[in-house]
Amino acid sequence: MVKLSLIILSCLLMGFSNGSQITLTILIKNLDSNAGSVVLDFRDGNDKPVKGFSGTIVNKQSCIRVAGLRPGKYAFRYFHDRNNNKKMDTNRIGIPTEGYGFSNNAKGRFGPPVFKDMVFEVTKDATVISTPVYF
Repeated sequence: MVKLSLIILSCLLMGFSNGSQITLTILIKNLDSNAGSVVLDFRDGNDKPVKGFSGTIVNKQSCIRVAGLRPGKYAFRYFHDRNNNKKMDTNRIGIPTEGYGFSNNAKGRFGPPVFKDMVFEVTKDATVISTPVYF
């Protein structure tokens, strides 16, 4: 319980910025294990890559801090890279065998969600929470 409180507190403290640059803290909860890492692809509102991130996992959660943002629209997608091979593993018919998720907890039908469902606006320091899907 103390570890969980420290993780949440550190995520909240990371959300403070100095000046006009924005810090977005992404908290990914309910991972199915502490194995591996979370690989996150962060994009602008036009679906252009901004930066990639890799987050450690503690207590089945990962906290990723995106600093230096300007106000605007953004989106992200991620997967739980259990074996740290830097790729989403799938079974023989292409179904992911590692957990994955999207900003706004957007869901797709027979594939990823449409990009517009993932886009959110950032105007000030914020924390967003996402929960992965596992098959």
